[in-house]
Amino acid sequence: MKREARQASGVVMGCALTLCASILVVGCKSATPSPSMQASTTPTAATAQYPPRPTVPPPAFKVFHHDASSITLVTKDNASDAEIEAIIWELRDAAQAHSFDKLGVPQKVVEARDPIVWFHIYRGAKCASEKYTTGTLPCGASYHAAGEYTLGSFSNPNRDSGVLLVDQEHSTQLWEPDAASSP
Repeated sequence: MKREARQASGVVMGCALTLCASILVVGCKSATPSPSMQASTTPTAATAQYPPRPTVPPPAFKVFHHDASSITLVTKDNASDAEIEAIIWELRDAAQAHSFDKLGVPQKVVEARDPIVWFHIYRGAKCASEKYTTGTLPCGASYHAAGEYTLGSFSNPNRDSGVLLVDQEHSTQLWEPDAASSP
């Protein structure tokens, strides 16, 4: 009997060891997460939201002043934000089509940029001279442009940026400035 008891206990012990080994092997393997689990644990990159292109036509504007790297444009005093955005988009279109001359902006000035040209868009001419005035500024000590378009950068001549300037602390980027473009 003792012999049978020893054999039985050996069998039980063998089964127990096999069971423990199986549990350890199964327990150490990572289960493939379900798609819903993957979605919740995978970090997502924040994607910027840009406003849609305005559907209003751009109002007329004229070149107020320009130098080798900056062009100041003025439009009507009461231009809406959507109209300012439309001007910025019109400048972007002209950059891609090499057609600034059609807008009354010297194409040669834009092409001669080294490496950047900034467009400053003002509502009316009252504050537009603030970038070129010496002495008392016409509208006070802050920047009063309504929008900006920038073509080129030190590392990418095709980079372009369009920004609606809401106030001194708030602006709206109109598109991804580092998106591929071919001016």
